[in-house]
Amino acid sequence: MTIQKPLAERMRPETLEHYYGQSHLVGANGVLRRMIEQQRLPSLILWGPPGVGKTTLSEIIAHSLSTSFYQLSAVHSGVKDVREVLERITSEQGGIFGSGVRPILFIDEIHRFSKSQQDSLLAAVEQGIVTLIGATTENPSFEVIRPLLSRCQVYTLNPLTDEELLALLQHALTTDELLSRRRITIGESNALLRYAGGDARRALNILELVTLSTTADPLVITDELVGQGVQSNPIAFDKGGELHYDIASALIKSIRGSDPDAAIYWLARLIEGGEDPSFIARRLMISASEDIGLANPNALLLATACAETLERIGWPEGRIPLAETVIYLACSEKSNSAYRAIDAALARVRATGNLPVPLHLRNAPTSLMKNLGYGIGYRYAHDYPEHFVHQQYLPDALARERFWQSDEANPAERQMMERQRHRWGEDKES
Repeated sequence: MTIQKPLAERMRPETLEHYYGQSHLVGANGVLRRMIEQQRLPSLILWGPPGVGKTTLSEIIAHSLSTSFYQLSAVHSGVKDVREVLERITSEQGGIFGSGVRPILFIDEIHRFSKSQQDSLLAAVEQGIVTLIGATTENPSFEVIRPLLSRCQVYTLNPLTDEELLALLQHALTTDELLSRRRITIGESNALLRYAGGDARRALNILELVTLSTTADPLVITDELVGQGVQSNPIAFDKGGELHYDIASALIKSIRGSDPDAAIYWLARLIEGGEDPSFIARRLMISASEDIGLANPNALLLATACAETLERIGWPEGRIPLAETVIYLACSEKSNSAYRAIDAALARVRATGNLPVPLHLRNAPTSLMKNLGYGIGYRYAHDYPEHFVHQQYLPDALARERFWQSDEANPAERQMMERQRHRWGEDKES
């Protein structure tokens, strides 16, 4: 009995004519199309989410250039496998190519290769034994070693648009041997596109699932049919991967930008994606300190209380204090003056080194230290009116330095600065 290939595999194109998406790379003026037409190709890293055509594009390139195509999966291959395939390429192809079209070595999920595994590719790429094409769903800047990255051009592949997905699905309905036997049309099915999420493979899998679930002919694919077949919408999210950090970054930037609607949306994306609630709580405490700070010190208290509440009540109820905190932080007054102050002070410490502590500020637990002048002349602030007295607290070289600059737009900080000006007068002015 012949085993039928999945629809997504049956629809894998061999030429650019039926390759959908990535027009910025393979369209009429696409950089990869020009390279193919010129029969010259550098080593590449194709970076993009699943189902956008990285493997297919690599095979089309090899087919278009009429060159040998060797493939490894980083999931199942080690240094030994890399060396073996390079030896086989050298043996079969007759050694190093000086110019022209070299054999292609395609490595899927190259980000899973360790440093030593990636190192084993360097010589072959440098010497021109192969043209390397690596495919990755992770940011190459973080996952590919610098020496290998410097020898490759990185091209980003994007999720397919709804129009591109629809064109692909229509092509499948009219050209696939099995589907074209039936009268199948796609109705106003936004659900199919929504579930696909720009992933061509997923779109074809859903189409196949729906068409196999019924023998109706003619068949109109509706949202109801798609919903019955798929049941749930798998949210794109990669804990520990780049999308994880992108969504967390969007949450914090929405809070910083005082948009509670956007902030609560990105919180929902993190929750639905299965993010660890304690990670979210930690990020909110950082945001309360960095972006709100002295403009509203209660923000940090609420964020800390939220983290403690999460530990006590658990999940899924913990989503409620998280939502409360996110909305509060987004709607709060903002100031990063404390953040700027500590960074300015750290920069000055690094620039000036270990400046001596003024004698009157030094601790004097022994008689020798007292005889050396430690602590002499120190004035206890609480002994003076308003609990304040003029004296120098910074090292001599920085006596008139100011690190904290208030955000005058915030009433709370403006009041704090006015109090400081009243106390210090011109002493703190540069």
